[in-house]
Amino acid sequence: MTSSKNTTDYTNTQTLLETCDSAILSLEALENKVHHQLALSIMDHGKVSSAKLNEKQFAAHGYAWLATYGEALRQLLVWAKTLEERGLLTDLERLILAAGFGEYLAQITGGIAMSQVEIVRLADLGIDPSNQKAFETDEVSQLIQYGTSDQIRSDMGELISAGHFGNPGIKDSSLSMIREQFKRFSDEQITPSAQKWHRGDLLIPDAIISQMAELGVFGLTIPEEWGGVQLGKITMCMVTEELCRGYLGVGSLATRTEIAADLILLHGTQAQKELWLGGLARGAILPTALFTEPGTGSDLASVATQARLSAGNYLITGAKTWSTHASRADLMTMLVRTDSSKKGYEGVSLLMAPKPRGDGKNLFPAQGMSGSEIKVLGYRGMKEYEIAFSDFSVPKEYLLGGLEGQGFKQLMGSMETARIQTAARALGVAQCALELGLNYAKDRVQFGRPIFDFPRIHRKLTSMVVEIMIARQLTWSAARKKDSGERCDLEAGMAKLLASRVAWAAADNSVQVHGGNGYAEEYPISRVLVDSRILNVFEGTGEIQAQIIARRLLEQSQFLHHRQ
Repeated sequence: MTSSKNTTDYTNTQTLLETCDSAILSLEALENKVHHQLALSIMDHGKVSSAKLNEKQFAAHGYAWLATYGEALRQLLVWAKTLEERGLLTDLERLILAAGFGEYLAQITGGIAMSQVEIVRLADLGIDPSNQKAFETDEVSQLIQYGTSDQIRSDMGELISAGHFGNPGIKDSSLSMIREQFKRFSDEQITPSAQKWHRGDLLIPDAIISQMAELGVFGLTIPEEWGGVQLGKITMCMVTEELCRGYLGVGSLATRTEIAADLILLHGTQAQKELWLGGLARGAILPTALFTEPGTGSDLASVATQARLSAGNYLITGAKTWSTHASRADLMTMLVRTDSSKKGYEGVSLLMAPKPRGDGKNLFPAQGMSGSEIKVLGYRGMKEYEIAFSDFSVPKEYLLGGLEGQGFKQLMGSMETARIQTAARALGVAQCALELGLNYAKDRVQFGRPIFDFPRIHRKLTSMVVEIMIARQLTWSAARKKDSGERCDLEAGMAKLLASRVAWAAADNSVQVHGGNGYAEEYPISRVLVDSRILNVFEGTGEIQAQIIARRLLEQSQFLHHRQ
C-alpha cells in the first residue's frame, strides 16, 4: 500500500498517536456502516429478529469480531496515551502500539479469522469497494505498512529478548505490589509442580489452597463486612492472570468462588449472606457451579433438572455435566427447574446447595447424589464430573433470594464477572506460552546460533507480546467498567472472545517454536497447549459469545454514539 504519507516519521511518538487517532475515526465510520447494513437485514420493527440473526449468523458474528477489534484498538491507544502522559512510553510500548494497529487494521482490510477455517471479509459484512476504499485512508494504509514491517518486528525482538514485554500501565502502586506478590507466589509455589499435577491428573494440593486463602485470593471482591478485602475486579484480573501463568487449574479455583459470591451478594437473602460469604472469603467453603446438562450445553433456558417442593425441601432429580471441582466442593450453585409448567427461563431457579466433600474412595457421599469423573485433555487440577440426582434434598431457605423463577436472570447478571475473569485466565495462559517460547528460543541452538535470531521465530514471539498487551488492556477496561458499577456485558464478552483466541494462538505458536520437543509431555508447553484450548469453550463458546455481542450491538440504534 502506498500513499502520499509514505515518508512520515512514525517513530515520532506524537505523530504515531495522532495517526492512530485518525485510524480510529475511520474504523468507527466503518463499524457504523456495517451496523447499518446488518440492521437492515436483521432488525424487525426496531427489534432483533432471532430467526434473521441466525440466518445471517456468519455476517453477524463477523460484525462482533470487527467491533471487538475496534474496541481493542481504542483501549490500546488509551493505554499508550496514558503512558505518554506519565513519561513512560518507551520504544517498546511505541512499537507494540504500531504493530497492534498495523496488524489488526491489515486483518480488517484482508479478513478477520474467527477460527482457522472462517475468515470474515468486509464484503461479507455488506461493505462494497467504495466503502472499503473510504476506510483505507492514508493513515490506515501507512499504519498497516509501518506496523507490519519486518523492521518493527526486528526492533521489537531485540527489546523483548531480555524478558521485557512492555509496561502494562498500572497507575496504582498498591496494585503493582499485589501483582508482583502473586507473580512470586506463582513462580515459587505453582510453576515448579504444575507439570507434575497435570501429568498425574492430580487435584491441586490442599496446602496450595490454604496458601491462596491466606493471601486473600478467595475474598478479593467480597466486602470486608463478610471477611473479604473488596479490592475490585481489576485486582481480581491481575491475581487471576498471575496464578494462571503458573497453572490454569490453580488460577481457576477462585472462579467458582467469584461466581458464587457475586450471586449471593447481588441476590441472596441476609441469612444466606451470613451463612456463606464468610466461609467463601476464607476459602473454608469451596463452591462448584452446576449449570450445564447433558442435553442443554449453552442453552441454559432449557434446563430440565427438576426441583420439586416437598415438606419444606426441594427434591432434586436430573443430571448435570461438566461440573468442575464438584467432588471436593462444599457448596453447589445449581440451576434447576422449579416450575415444570413454565417453559424457558421463567421456570428456572438457582439453589445454593450444601454437600459433604468427597474423596478418592467416595466421590459424592451425599444421599440422592452420584457421579463419575470425565477424563479431559487439559484444564486439570480440579477434575470434571457428570452428576446424577435422585430426590437430593435442599432446604427451601437455600433458594437464592427466596424467589422462584429468577435463576436465569440472576445467573446472566453474574456472567459479566465470569467472562472478565475468563479473559484474565486466558491472559495468564498466553503469558506462560510466551515466556516458555522465549526462553526455549534463546537456549536452543541450531546452525550455530540461538533459534531466536531467526526472523520467523522472533516474529512469532513479538506477535504474542503485541496481542497479549491488546487483550490485557481490553480486559482491564471491562474490569474497570464493572468496578464503576456500569453495565459491561458487551465489553466483558469482547474481552473473553479475543483473549481466548490470543491464548490458543500463543500456545500453538510456542509449540512450533519448541519444534518436536513441544509435542513431548515432559515439556510444559504441551500442557499449556491443551489448557489453552478450553478457553474458547467454557463460559460461552466463541460462537455463543459472538452471537451475544452481535445482538447487543444491533440493539444499539446509534453504535458510534454509544461507544463514545
